[in-house]
Amino acid sequence: MFEQLLLFAISLIANLFSAFSGGGAGLIQLPALIFLGLAFPVALATHKVASVALGIGATLRHLREGGLQGRFVALMLAAGLPGVIAGAHLILEVPDRLAEIALGALTMSLGLYSWRKPSLGLQAQAHHRDRAGILTGALGLFLIGVLNGSLTSGTGLFVTLWLVRWFGLDYRQAVAYTLILVGLFWNGTGALVLGLLSEIHWAWLPALLVGSLAGGYAGAHLAIRHGNRAIKRAYELITLLVGAALIIH
Repeated sequence: MFEQLLLFAISLIANLFSAFSGGGAGLIQLPALIFLGLAFPVALATHKVASVALGIGATLRHLREGGLQGRFVALMLAAGLPGVIAGAHLILEVPDRLAEIALGALTMSLGLYSWRKPSLGLQAQAHHRDRAGILTGALGLFLIGVLNGSLTSGTGLFVTLWLVRWFGLDYRQAVAYTLILVGLFWNGTGALVLGLLSEIHWAWLPALLVGSLAGGYAGAHLAIRHGNRAIKRAYELITLLVGAALIIH
């Protein structure tokens, strides 16, 4: 019972912050699963399954607000899911330490970039909606999908900033797309592939799923209530923490 309560608390905190800032649940949840005794591939697969509940919780809250555009939904699924599948196969073949350090440095740079651009993401401004812009945007989403399938945490943060910087969404819109499509569909696909190639620790999933669901809903509610400026600050803080954790790990 104590173990299940501990897992629930870890999952709730990790996914609340993730749903508010647009990514980074693995900063707390994945290292905790490893610390509690799971091997890395098992912990990663278990974390991916639990993260699907984050997407469900956030979806329940964000869909009440509406505003998702069908073309962005289709673009993120068509471009991102093949990358996730490719990345999930890569992680079982390639040593990940150097990649984690590189990803950590790049993740920290996202937060610093957002911080140096005070007005970035505070108001929606449509960019790169022509054919060339859509194709470049799709390529970016595919590459982030590879990272999502192969590495541990923080890739939702990449999607959030990519949607803000390339397509001109504000932070609130970008976080909604990230939580619903990355949290639900990308992570669901990654969990399925990793579950087939590795294994999932099913005994821990009930507490993790309940914590992820509650945290996802609560974090999405806070994001909607407090608006773009608070989300932007939370995003910048989480990117720095996630990046530092990946490097120090």
